[in-house]
Amino acid sequence: MPLHNTDELKATPTSPIEAEAHDPDAETYEFPDKKQDPQSVYQTIHDQLVLDGNSQQNLATFCTTWIEPEVKQIMDESADKNMIDKDEYPQTAAIEERCVHMLANLWNSPEAASTIGCSTTGSSEAAMLGGLALKWNWRKRRRAQGKSTDTPNLIMGPVQVCWHKFCRYFDVDIREVPMEGDRLLLTPEEVVKRCDQNTIGVIVTLGVTFTLQFEPVHEISLALDKLQAETGLDIPIHVDGASGAFLAPFTHPDLLWDFRLPRVKSINASGHKFGLAPLGVGWALWREKHDLPQELIFDVNYLGGNMPTFALNFSRPGGEIICQYYNFLRLGKEGYREIQTECAALGRYLAEKIAEFGPFKIIYDGEGGIPGLCWELKDPASSSFTLYDFADKLRERGWLVPAYSMPPNREDLVIERILIRHGFTRAMADELLLEMQSVLDHFAQHPPEPSTLALAGAESHDHSGR
Repeated sequence: MPLHNTDELKATPTSPIEAEAHDPDAETYEFPDKKQDPQSVYQTIHDQLVLDGNSQQNLATFCTTWIEPEVKQIMDESADKNMIDKDEYPQTAAIEERCVHMLANLWNSPEAASTIGCSTTGSSEAAMLGGLALKWNWRKRRRAQGKSTDTPNLIMGPVQVCWHKFCRYFDVDIREVPMEGDRLLLTPEEVVKRCDQNTIGVIVTLGVTFTLQFEPVHEISLALDKLQAETGLDIPIHVDGASGAFLAPFTHPDLLWDFRLPRVKSINASGHKFGLAPLGVGWALWREKHDLPQELIFDVNYLGGNMPTFALNFSRPGGEIICQYYNFLRLGKEGYREIQTECAALGRYLAEKIAEFGPFKIIYDGEGGIPGLCWELKDPASSSFTLYDFADKLRERGWLVPAYSMPPNREDLVIERILIRHGFTRAMADELLLEMQSVLDHFAQHPPEPSTLALAGAESHDHSGR
């Protein structure tokens, strides 16, 4: 029954003047003793949320910030659905299964109709599942050979922080290839020289967080084929397709990065990035059933029926998965291609215009990777401002365009990045360009004080929202 009655409604403040008599700080950190009128509580929270930034001006996040009205309606209708409870919500479970097979088909699995995969809360969780499968399969092989399983290692380039977490949480030695000079991505040569009998796999990123570029999956796969022929080492690839797995099939259909390469055993992706679903869904898929060790799958029956589960989270909402299915049916390959191609073109447009400003050198121009761009200062030593200053000034005007330092060994390189997502328009891009020019004009007249962030060697902030 509703949590209010007539007497309480009369006693609840209804005007701003009456509401000011309450001490909001006391209510912020203490669990309240009494129930309150739902509309008053809603209005309080609504007013607090107004202070958040405008998501349409957030050019740092990879995550979906615009959804169709029908998606909002589906989310409302699915608020009570627990994804894990396949006995109570069999249709939701069937939709998840359909999405897995549709993705397996999109990513060219040889067993698309029967391969295995699951939804997750995001691609970070999906990445950890992929890493666990690599470790278990490596351990099984080593035990079968009567060899030690004490020191597994995982090779990767400039990765999202979830891979650092995986290696620390699950006791795997991280072999992260540092950036050197102009080499900002993983290369076949750097991979091969770090491989040994304890390497459980190689993580290749299809859309690096720092520069938005695709790493060369096919070339690394060929190098590992050659290594196996010469040494017998059979090292699998996991593709971190957090962003790229929902881009490459539509913008670069001929690019070899997916299950067409036999060495690619698993892929993680984020449905709430370029999959265009609401926040809270990722995907983990394996090339063939045997690529996911059976020991990692649990069977439970305490929700009413016997069901297998493989995820780090248990109970979780089903709405985002249903909305992902809606997008698959609603857009199809044609719709996704139109949206992603349009976003990529807008990234290239901004790269061209920002290069014309003069102080900036474009590192990634939106071609051949994630829709967006990134740049550095042409001559940081003689510039009257830093990219941190530039980002701070844009933020004062409502635009979040992050500046950050790069990973080892290029911590000296500070870049700024723009992500182009569905919902960002040409008109918004032109408005941003006007603001950027205005900031440059302001700095020409009023050079900022030395940036405390720059002096301190600012930390790199991850905005991937996995």
